[in-house]
Amino acid sequence: MRIGLIQMDVVDDKSQNLEKAEKRIREVVDEGAQIVMLPEMFNTPYQNDKFDEYSENDEGITVKLLSSLAAELNILLIGGSISEKENGKLYNTSYIFNQKGKQIGKYRKMHLFDIDVPGKVRFMESDTLSPGNKVLVLDTVFGKIGIAICFDIRFPEVFRKMALEGAKFVFIPAAFNTTTGPAHWHILTKARALDNQMFLSIASPARSDILSYKAYGHSLVVSPWGDIQGELNEKEGTLLVDINEEIIEQVRAEIPVLKQRKPEFY
Repeated sequence: MRIGLIQMDVVDDKSQNLEKAEKRIREVVDEGAQIVMLPEMFNTPYQNDKFDEYSENDEGITVKLLSSLAAELNILLIGGSISEKENGKLYNTSYIFNQKGKQIGKYRKMHLFDIDVPGKVRFMESDTLSPGNKVLVLDTVFGKIGIAICFDIRFPEVFRKMALEGAKFVFIPAAFNTTTGPAHWHILTKARALDNQMFLSIASPARSDILSYKAYGHSLVVSPWGDIQGELNEKEGTLLVDINEEIIEQVRAEIPVLKQRKPEFY
């Protein structure tokens, strides 16, 4: 199967962001992508003071556009994430659509990005957002997939639970920054893929010259062996990667860590 990751330059204009997202989705599908993923908060600036203004519900314009594109283009679409509003609460939410445009799941980011690195970066998602409370694994025509969002990658328990539930591919819309990205982006993506011997795909916004939050970029795909299958730089672009599922079984047979677990001791 061919995966298409979209790394787009997000601006302070929802209509422009949606127009760009649609253009990029069509581009990667024209190049054979069967699974397409957008980045975290792709229709809004990644700023606490924008999340309420840009928020939507399940009937919002963004959700309807993604559903329509998935059906028209016959793709599995991981809709990055957007600010979702329900019952007065805001969530960082990823909507997932199958090839018929049906919403087959939505995942609300469980681990909110609350960090404070003195002199470098401070961000508190919990100032505006509420956390989700469920790990998401979905059945698709490509097999079982897991969905996580950005900061979730720092919690290995999430990915082990996905693996134990049968996920062999995990998709992560994310927006690391220029402090945490160079330090941890590649280490964490490789570690989670190696931990659970799965393919891990992670999609970031491009690094903005205008917005205050500077995303790291470097969207990439990592194999169960820990090899980077493809990677972008910090600029806007798309990444297409062909996935050979047989690698998963090969790696799990060669180094059977999942079978050798001893949960009775830990």
